[in-house]
Amino acid sequence: MRREHLFELGPRGISVNTLAPGAIETDFGGGAVRDNPQLNAMIAGQTPLGRVGLPDDIGGALAMLLAPESRWINGQRIEAAGGMHA
Repeated sequence: MRREHLFELGPRGISVNTLAPGAIETDFGGGAVRDNPQLNAMIAGQTPLGRVGLPDDIGGALAMLLAPESRWINGQRIEAAGGMHA
């Protein structure tokens, strides 16, 4: 998002953030991360937390962004990937 858009939306009380999940054990992609032990282990080996993500990991990050206490966060891309892309 361009900075001008933040200035347009901010006065309306609208913040714009992106939650960028890493590999999560879900049905996405045919459930490959969840159902393929070799793929799961390979991704876990590349992640500092040593595992792939779970749906609750993303749910918690999303809940944090939606909480009133996060009202000052704006224009950010939040990586929720266990440190894989750090």
